Amino acid sequence: MESQNDDHQLSRGLKNRHVQLIALGGTIGTGLFLGAGQSIHLAGPSIILAYLLAGFACFLLMRALGELLLSDLHGNSFVFFIKKYLGERAGFVIGWTYWTCWISIAMADLTATGLYIQFWFPKIPVWLTGLVVLTILFAVNIIAVSAFGETEFWLSIIKIAAIVALIVIGIVLVATHYKTPYGHAELSNIVDGGLFANGISGFVLSFQMVLFGFAGIEMIGMTASETQDPEVTIPKSINEVPTRVLLFYVGSLLALMSIFPWQHVSPTSSPFVQVFSGIGIRSAATIINFVVLTASISACNSSIFTTGRMLFSLTFNGKSKFHRTVGVLSKRQIPFNAILFSTGVIAMVVVLIILMPGDVFSFISSVTTTCFLFVWGMIVLAHLKFKKAAKKTGAAKQLKFKMPLYPLSDYFVLAFLVFVGIVLLLKTETLIALIGSIIWLAVLFFGKAFSDRLERRS
Repeated sequence: MESQNDDHQLSRGLKNRHVQLIALGGTIGTGLFLGAGQSIHLAGPSIILAYLLAGFACFLLMRALGELLLSDLHGNSFVFFIKKYLGERAGFVIGWTYWTCWISIAMADLTATGLYIQFWFPKIPVWLTGLVVLTILFAVNIIAVSAFGETEFWLSIIKIAAIVALIVIGIVLVATHYKTPYGHAELSNIVDGGLFANGISGFVLSFQMVLFGFAGIEMIGMTASETQDPEVTIPKSINEVPTRVLLFYVGSLLALMSIFPWQHVSPTSSPFVQVFSGIGIRSAATIINFVVLTASISACNSSIFTTGRMLFSLTFNGKSKFHRTVGVLSKRQIPFNAILFSTGVIAMVVVLIILMPGDVFSFISSVTTTCFLFVWGMIVLAHLKFKKAAKKTGAAKQLKFKMPLYPLSDYFVLAFLVFVGIVLLLKTETLIALIGSIIWLAVLFFGKAFSDRLERRS
């Protein structure tokens, strides 16, 4: 293992453009490129409203997180604030849950990466591609935090270019009244059949897919302690969330539904391929396969970064041998041992993919994705507790990045998360995932309580 450094301060190697694109990458995943058609078919034109509501809730969540981060720049992750305001046990549960969530994301996206590579090279095994990509990304992450930031910057640029291309094509086709197999490209296609063409039920059920499309948006909370000039960069990144939602999610969906009536947007394949193929780009499938490949690699890159930092945060200043080994920084001021351990766990999972039945894999992914609801909820609860504490001490007046419409905004986000939790009860597969996540959280909570009791007795 790399030689260690007792200094607990992570390197501030992330530049403003890195954080901007990391924040962008956190809101653009493969779900937009591959799953947009399914969302459109479920909700109809009201999918636009669903994304606007979810985007607004996520913006307020990020404002709450931003105020927490800037209140104490020594906090090495948002779990630091959950521990501080909600207690050690809450921090333990959410920290390990979040670590597991990103392990699962890596697991899913490494599998996807192998499948995307098979589009060009069908004989290369999925697990082999997964291990090669994992090794390369591990090397990137242990060089320096700036190497991670630079990699994420260019991977995000590719995703953004694909979305901008779709939006520009949509504008051109509508302006020229382009003839398609289903009529003509025009704005009236968007509301064909009315805003709630599939009824209120389709609109409500879409929120599960819509909100989980934003999973990872809170990742900026893992970059604060490694950002140059965080008091400028973090507010700027967070305040641009609404613009990103409008441009990348709402903009791309409006473009898709303008070109083809929403009923004819493909629910089973990428609607991006459908559009690019429809205007005569023969290599459309190859282009989009490349884009979703970069999106998957980006998610894996973020997974290694996030799991390493979260594990460092969880083990820093710990007393056990494991904590003392993992909760330290290298001479380059990166959590080398935590990154190594997390990558090792991901590597074992990649091998298990070969043996694991597809439905078990899907269940694990669904459970961990559902856990994001609880992570986000705890961030907001920590913010509420923080604001009350700041008001008592008189520090509230000195806060630089205040949550708008506090406390109504916090309660709105909590109500929205509860609403999505209720939506999960309406489908068997999401209900099972919700129950699984509650069991997971309960096991961690009571396991920590039992461990604390044993420690006190000894």
